[in-house]
Amino acid sequence: MIERRKTRTVDVGGVKIGSDYSISIQSMTKTQTQDVAATLYQVRELEEAGCEIVRVAVKDTDDAKAIGSIKKEANIPIVADIHFDYRLALEAVKRGADKIRINPGNISSPEDIDKVIDAVGEKNIPIRIGINSGSLMDVVSGQGETSDMMTASLLIYLENFQKRDFHNIVISLKSSSAGATVEAYKKMAAKCDYPFHVGVTAAGSPEEGIVKSSVGIGALLLEGIGDTIRVSLTGDPCQEVYAAKQILSSCGCRSFGPEIIACPTCGRCQVDLVPIVKELEEELTQIAVHSSNDPDKQLIIAIMGCEVNGPGEAQAADIGIAFGKGKGVIFRQGEVVKTVGVSEAVGELLKMIKEEI
Repeated sequence: MIERRKTRTVDVGGVKIGSDYSISIQSMTKTQTQDVAATLYQVRELEEAGCEIVRVAVKDTDDAKAIGSIKKEANIPIVADIHFDYRLALEAVKRGADKIRINPGNISSPEDIDKVIDAVGEKNIPIRIGINSGSLMDVVSGQGETSDMMTASLLIYLENFQKRDFHNIVISLKSSSAGATVEAYKKMAAKCDYPFHVGVTAAGSPEEGIVKSSVGIGALLLEGIGDTIRVSLTGDPCQEVYAAKQILSSCGCRSFGPEIIACPTCGRCQVDLVPIVKELEEELTQIAVHSSNDPDKQLIIAIMGCEVNGPGEAQAADIGIAFGKGKGVIFRQGEVVKTVGVSEAVGELLKMIKEEI
């Protein structure tokens, strides 16, 4: 069991962020926020995919005002992403945003920060201080390693909030480099107890970005660092949510239903294993399974193609099948249950999975 870094708790529209709560999944709409219909459509898609907090871009006053209409229809918390103009944060707060994200690289005036603190303090909503390696405070720019500049920038920025005794804060330190991101979070973890929003920024296309994000986010989660995550991909935001679920599940942080483990196949495999695995995966998406914060409750399904890895891996799973030539032996909790033909395999496994659920 991973021991989480101990943090404060922050409430974002009813979703608790911190070490006493499950690691939540975030994403961001990719619409013009002032296009309320399009934004709400994407918010609902994200919610259905499993997103628990969604951020919207606020580039002007019309975007900020649109948050009021979006909030009336959305079922998950809405975070306003603010850059350059602190007044947009004030308008977003007025319109009901559940959290404000500001960037120290482009909103740095103590007077402006004070006005944002006053606004969120009155509504009792949190601020995410979002450091990006590409937009650091001028005072630290060009001084040392990227991770050092990121943490130094954040520590300087935090002084504004500490002077006001404001601690309703979530922190992020993102770089497009997985290594720099991991180092920055690890350094900052020793310096504060604020919850962390973890991610690798501008990770790239889904193919490349999922790998990079898995490396960076996964490395931190396995060390107990991270309280809410976003996988940043160039493409459909729902892919970010699916990837986040896989990362959390793979790290043993949360369970989102049965997990399939399958052998990579080789010349010893005497059945066409790939379509069997794909068919089972597709069938499992149709089964309503409540996510669990206890990884011990996750159902493990093993599908093995030959006698080398098969019996051992299948026996270690909750339910498993090890194939030979034209047939497979089904195991349940390590005990052989029956032998079935290839065409019967998925149906028999599904029947047993439903019984377990």
